[in-house]
Amino acid sequence: MITVHHLNDSRSQRILWLLEELGLPYELKFYQRDATTRLAPPELKAVHPLGKSPVITDGQATVIESGAIIDYVIRRHAGGRLQPDPSTPAYDTYQQWLHYAEGSAMLPLMLFMYVGRLGEAGAALHPRLESEIANHMGYVEASLAGRDYIMGAELSAADIQLSFVGEVLGAFGRLDAYPNIKAWVARFQARPAYRTALEKGGAYSFAK
Repeated sequence: MITVHHLNDSRSQRILWLLEELGLPYELKFYQRDATTRLAPPELKAVHPLGKSPVITDGQATVIESGAIIDYVIRRHAGGRLQPDPSTPAYDTYQQWLHYAEGSAMLPLMLFMYVGRLGEAGAALHPRLESEIANHMGYVEASLAGRDYIMGAELSAADIQLSFVGEVLGAFGRLDAYPNIKAWVARFQARPAYRTALEKGGAYSFAK
């Protein structure tokens, strides 16, 4: 059985959602961030040397990185669900979204969050970060035009991977500028599996 080593206020919430969408059994082990530093507890290093979340164990396998975990679960346990047929061009697009979410889209958002903590010392970086955020969020916004989900009418695992981008954008109070992203976030947050995962994993906020 898959065990999700779940850290509060973290990307591991996406993994719970994925497993709920697939209706797969799993065990949930909770870890709490340090209230002052917001860092993961040292107990996670017993699971993987990096001591980071998300991380899953599945039999003898230990898998880190949300994109790799999602790909692992889909390949090994989903029976073809939540992804296009691997023989089609749509699958290549799906794979690009899986990698894009953390490889490109999240970087300016995370830098914006960290630079914001520097106050005036980080002011010189703000114009470049704002430009990068507008570039990437504009791309996602355009890609969602006329679509319920990033691949079309149906949810895929690419939406689950990309969801963190939309939610962090919401934590920054930026969703009104991107109506397609805003509607997409509202749509996936209303899904029963998403709500069940939230109940099991605990409420989370990226505004901290």
